[in-house]
Amino acid sequence: MQSSQSRSLCDWLSYLEQIHPVNIDMGLDRVGAVARRMGLTELPFKVITVAGTNGKGSSCAMAASILMAAGHKVGVYSSPHLLRFTERVRIDGDELPDSAHCEAFAAVEAARAEIALTFFEFATLAGLWLFRRAAPDVLLLEVGLGGRLDATNVVESDVAMITSIALDHCDWLGDTREAVAVEKAGVYRKDKPAISGEPNPPVTIASEAQRLGASLRQVGVDFYGDERGEDWDYHGQHHWLGLPKPALPLMNAVTVLAALESLGLPLPETAIREGLANARLAGRMQRLQSSPLVIVDVAHNPHSAAYLASQLRQIPCKGQRRAVVGMLKDKDMAGSLAELKGLIDGWHLASLHGPRAATSAQLAAALLVATPDEQGQAMQFESVTEAYQAALAASSPDDMVIVFGSFYTVAEVLAASA
Repeated sequence: MQSSQSRSLCDWLSYLEQIHPVNIDMGLDRVGAVARRMGLTELPFKVITVAGTNGKGSSCAMAASILMAAGHKVGVYSSPHLLRFTERVRIDGDELPDSAHCEAFAAVEAARAEIALTFFEFATLAGLWLFRRAAPDVLLLEVGLGGRLDATNVVESDVAMITSIALDHCDWLGDTREAVAVEKAGVYRKDKPAISGEPNPPVTIASEAQRLGASLRQVGVDFYGDERGEDWDYHGQHHWLGLPKPALPLMNAVTVLAALESLGLPLPETAIREGLANARLAGRMQRLQSSPLVIVDVAHNPHSAAYLASQLRQIPCKGQRRAVVGMLKDKDMAGSLAELKGLIDGWHLASLHGPRAATSAQLAAALLVATPDEQGQAMQFESVTEAYQAALAASSPDDMVIVFGSFYTVAEVLAASA
């Protein structure tokens, strides 16, 4: 392997995939030790840590949009990416050049010495190094997996929020919502605002917040949103009335406002309105074309699939709805597909590729469990691109094609449509 100075971003990413034997290795000992060496645990700007089963990316997008409209410089750390690794680190919505990431990776490599790091741990430390150098007013730090033992949790945050609690990554986080909530609430901090946007919270959110000494604020108790036709009202420490409905989930917008008003930075109402109206996020109810209508969404578990279904029911469709689906085999495939029962006229099931990938045959078996009466409408394909092209070819201008199931699935369609 060439020296750190001469490695391209592609070289670095390949190297990162090889230096640790497993993709997930929960715990903060190793990554925390390197973070302390690099001075990354306490950053000289405001930090909001965002945890939750679903809605983290949407929440970061809305918070960033509002903060930027208020004139604040904003960093966002997110994962996974859709098309480019550089999507994971953004300053005021812009990605950084490959050379900046290479410089950050070299800094982490020099600091880690004998300590092994996973891909995500290495990438997180590099991201934090870049943010420290960029010095935003606020960093929105999206948790990768869980919270308590996630690499992002090495940072001392000013506000921590949980968007939702549902079952996912059960091998790592537990197989009950109570156990999952304990892991998510691990991002809460003593004497700091702890925001919970889960409308049906397990008791462990409150008990963990109390154990940690955090100042818990819960949706439906300390703040809430009230829909009023085309707009909505927010009630919390502030009362903002007649706000525009965002293109992203309203439930997350409510939680975002609770987090932002707890941060203590100036937040004009005009910025809230502008930020909510303009917030967008690739791969979330994203429309690629109109005839036939093509929508891509990264829904990949029952909770997010239920939200996808609720959104689809609100979109008129004169023709048929076809679904292009590719999923990872460690997800609840049957539970996710069941949420769209009765909405889909034709299923185009695609094999993904890689160690965690589900085959189209495995998806067909899951569909048989989820919607046994819809089996006759299912076709199997060896790739997402083949499934997507077949769905388009079978569709009339009045039809709708929905692509979902995984970031990988959506990424492949976005790349094919570029």
